[in-house]
Amino acid sequence: MRAKELEKFKKLLVLQKSELLNNTSKLIKEEAQHSPDDLADETDLAVSEVNQNLALRLRDRERVLLQKIELALSKIDDGTYGTCESCEEPIEPKRLEARPVATMCIACKEEQEHKEKVFAY
Repeated sequence: MRAKELEKFKKLLVLQKSELLNNTSKLIKEEAQHSPDDLADETDLAVSEVNQNLALRLRDRERVLLQKIELALSKIDDGTYGTCESCEEPIEPKRLEARPVATMCIACKEEQEHKEKVFAY
């Protein structure tokens, strides 16, 4: 992959990382403003708990995405970004534009998903 393309993907990944970190800090500030004592009844408390559970799941997904972004950035630094981890062929630039943290080419990812689907049942 050319240096110009790598720099473009690095900027995109750094931007995604920054946005995720900013969103997480906003959520934490919003959650800190709410107190269980402020809730009027059991329904309000139940809705608050559902919202907290959803926020926790979202933060966990964001944490996983941050780890993938960090991995992609380290691969850019060590020169292995854009190479499929399975077949070691180059990953199409269009795939990387759609999913910059991709670690597999389309064919290998489809094969992996097919195996997961078959063994899930």
